[in-house]
Amino acid sequence: MTEYRRSKRRQVPQVVEVVDTMTEQVVGRIGNISETGMLLVTGHPGCDDGLYQLQFQLPGPQGVTWTVAVGAHQLWCDLTRPPSIYWTGFRFIDLGPEDGDRLRQWIAQPGGKFV
Repeated sequence: MTEYRRSKRRQVPQVVEVVDTMTEQVVGRIGNISETGMLLVTGHPGCDDGLYQLQFQLPGPQGVTWTVAVGAHQLWCDLTRPPSIYWTGFRFIDLGPEDGDRLRQWIAQPGGKFV
C-alpha cells in the first residue's frame, strides 16, 4: 500500500474528546492526529464537506494539558463495524501558530506510534 500523506499521523492511545465549539457538544474522540488533520471516531456521520470549529485537550509533560482550537474541514466519513461507529477524516484549515508548534512537538515526542 502506498502512503500519500505528507505528515506523520500519531496514534492517540488515551481518550481525547473533541468538542464542537459552536454547539459545545462532544462530537467524538481522536483516533490519530497530525499537524495537518485528524481521524475522529464518532457516533454520527457529521456533514459531508462541512466546516467545523473544534477544540480538544492534549496531554503534556507531567500531567499538564493544553487546549487546541482548530478550524476543520470534514473530508470523508466511513461507517465501521460495529455499526453506529464512524471514522471521519478532517483537514485543519485554521490552527494558530502557538497551537501548531505545540501540536508538532507533541507528535514528535518519543514513544509515539505512527500510522
